[in-house]
Amino acid sequence: MNAPATGLARPPLKPLDDALAELLAQARPLEGTDDVDTFEADGRVLALDAVSPLRVPPHDNSAMDGYAVRRADVAAAGASLAAELPVSQRIAAGSAPQPLEPGTAARIFTGAPMPPGADAVCMQEDCEALEGGARVRIQAVPQPGQWVRRAGEDIETGATVLAAGTRLTPAALGLAASIGLARLRVARRPRVALFSTGDELVMPGEVPPERMPPGAIYNSNRFFLRAMLQRLGCEVSDVGIVPDRRDATQQALADAAAAHDLVLTSGGVSVGEEDHVKPAVAALGRIDLWQVAIKPGKPFAYGRIGEHVHFMGLPGNPVSSLVTFAILVRPFLLRLQGVQDAAPRAVQARANFQWPRADKRREFLRVRRGADGGLELFPNQGSGVLTSAAWGDGVVDNPPGRTIAQGDTVRFIPFADLLA
Repeated sequence: MNAPATGLARPPLKPLDDALAELLAQARPLEGTDDVDTFEADGRVLALDAVSPLRVPPHDNSAMDGYAVRRADVAAAGASLAAELPVSQRIAAGSAPQPLEPGTAARIFTGAPMPPGADAVCMQEDCEALEGGARVRIQAVPQPGQWVRRAGEDIETGATVLAAGTRLTPAALGLAASIGLARLRVARRPRVALFSTGDELVMPGEVPPERMPPGAIYNSNRFFLRAMLQRLGCEVSDVGIVPDRRDATQQALADAAAAHDLVLTSGGVSVGEEDHVKPAVAALGRIDLWQVAIKPGKPFAYGRIGEHVHFMGLPGNPVSSLVTFAILVRPFLLRLQGVQDAAPRAVQARANFQWPRADKRREFLRVRRGADGGLELFPNQGSGVLTSAAWGDGVVDNPPGRTIAQGDTVRFIPFADLLA
C-alpha cells in the first residue's frame, strides 16, 4: 500500500512465487456443478471422476485388415513354405464371429472381433487370396498375438479414466465417449465482472481515429481480457468503462460484487492521484496483496469485496495487464474450477538474443521461436507495446538479477499454454 505520511518505506515487492501461492490458497473451488452434454464439455473442468463401466476394447480385435489364424496351422507348413488355408468365415467390425475351425483362416478387418480359437492375424500384405477368396496363401509365420488388440488393453472395468479436476480437451471428450458417457458432471463456470477504469479510454467504433480527443486511447485491454476469460470457461459480465472518480468506482465495485465470484479490473491500482480502484476496494472489503516483483505488471492487486467476492486489479498498460492475467489470474480461475496443477510451466530453450540489462524484478520478455528453434526477442519490451504480444508466441521467464547472453538456455513459456 502507499507509504504513510511519516515517510516509512513501502513494504518490499512480493516475490512472484509467494504471490501465486497466496492467491491459490484463496482460490477455493466454487460450490455447485453443471451436468452437460459431452459434446458441449470442451474446456470445462470435470467435477467427478469418470469411471469406466466396461473394458476398452470390449473384446480381442484385429489391428489390421488380413486373416485371423491359429499360428500352429501356419507354422505347420514349415519356415520355407507358404501355408495355404481355406477361408471359413468373413468377419467385419460389429459382427459376431464363429469359433475358428482348425486348419482354416478367417478373413478379418480392422476392429473386428477375433474368432475364438484364433491367436494371431496375418496382415493382407503378407497374404495372397486364391480361388476368388475361398482360400488364402500366407507367406510368413506370424508371432503369437501378432496384430491382435487385447480386450481391456486400453481401459479396464472400474478404471478411473479422467480424474476430477481435469480440464477437458477434445481427446478427453473422446475418451469419455469411449466408455459410454453421454453427459459429464463439471464445475460451475466462474462468474466474472470485468471493467476498465480511465477517463482517457474510448471504445473502438465510438469515435473515429481522426476525431480522437487529445490524450484519448482506444480500450484494447477490454477485448483481450474478455477473450481470455471466455477461453477459461467464465461467464463474463462486461461492466464497461468506469470514470476516474472514487464514488463511481466504489459504486461499480459494489454493484459488480452482488452477483459475481470475481471482480476483475484493468487500471487504477497504481499510486497516482487518479488511481481509485485500490482504495475503493479497501473501503468495501480489504486488499490482501499489492505490488508483485515482476516486470511488466508490478501494480497487480488482490483482495475481497465483502467477505466472499474475490477482487483482482490488473495494471492499465496492456502488456502488463496481459502478463499478470496469464501468470496470476489464469491459475486462480482454474483453481476455482477445481484444477490443482494450474501454475504455468516453462520449457528449456536457446536464446538467439542478448539481454544485458539485469533487473531486480522477475522479467517476462516477449519472444518467438525462430526457424532454428531458438528464441528471438521483440526489440521493444515496453509495457505499453501490445505489438510485442501479438508478434510473439511466448515469454522468457527471466529470474531477478540475470542477464542473458546469445546461446544461453532460458525458461520459455508458450502463449499456447498461457492463453489457452
